[in-house]
Amino acid sequence: MAALVGTHDLALVTLDTLRYDVAVELAATGRTPHLSRVLPETGWERRHTPASFTYAAHHAFFAGFLPTPVTPGRHERLFAARFPGSETTAGGTFVFDAPDLVTGLAEAGYHTLCLGGVGFFNRRSALGSVLPGLFAEDHWRPEFGVTEPDSLRHQLDQLRDSAAGLAPQRPLFTFLNVSALHQPNRHYLPGAAEDGRDSHAAALCYVDTLLPRLFALLTSRGRPCFVIMCADHGTAYGEDGHHGHRIGHDVVWTVPYTQFTLRPGEW
Repeated sequence: MAALVGTHDLALVTLDTLRYDVAVELAATGRTPHLSRVLPETGWERRHTPASFTYAAHHAFFAGFLPTPVTPGRHERLFAARFPGSETTAGGTFVFDAPDLVTGLAEAGYHTLCLGGVGFFNRRSALGSVLPGLFAEDHWRPEFGVTEPDSLRHQLDQLRDSAAGLAPQRPLFTFLNVSALHQPNRHYLPGAAEDGRDSHAAALCYVDTLLPRLFALLTSRGRPCFVIMCADHGTAYGEDGHHGHRIGHDVVWTVPYTQFTLRPGEW
């Protein structure tokens, strides 16, 4: 990562609440063909999130603590704030002298863009202003939120406009919080009266249909883009009596993760 910063645009795409088991199942059955194009042969990587709900997980992400591989060991991080005694900072890590990654990338010359999704990015409260406040440019509108069935399309319209207005020589860090997976998601499954694992899966299928446009926009400025795509946490639909997240259940702590480089013209 230390070699990519400055030469590549960067993107962090969080698929809010996406369960690892659902992501793997849909990839295996061919229901997310566009995601499968960017996944390695081994598919989604199984990782553990640093937190069980959106606000805490994204605070960790923006400090450089992305979801951790489930295999034992000290795993080198892509990004890290400089602090004494770090055991996961190595030669390939992009190390920044700032309290958060967004500021660190801005100091490295990046324009930082936040495309909010769930309520922690909506600036409708002091709490909802903390995370978007890290960015030089941030956007949230009701049509980006969890109740809008076509939320990702609206978010991508804003990405189009923001990317087009940026000087081509300026590298761009895009953060996109995809809200479509989050409850309520029953509107993605015709006839569903309540949210469930099946409607959660249908929401991921909706997201997959728009990924070609997302990937084309991320490379529309003529620069390669390194993309991190993961869930911030999972969510429960009745497992062991649990519903939702911010709980210590395996379906919440286990998340899908992947990273890849997009080249201009591929999409």
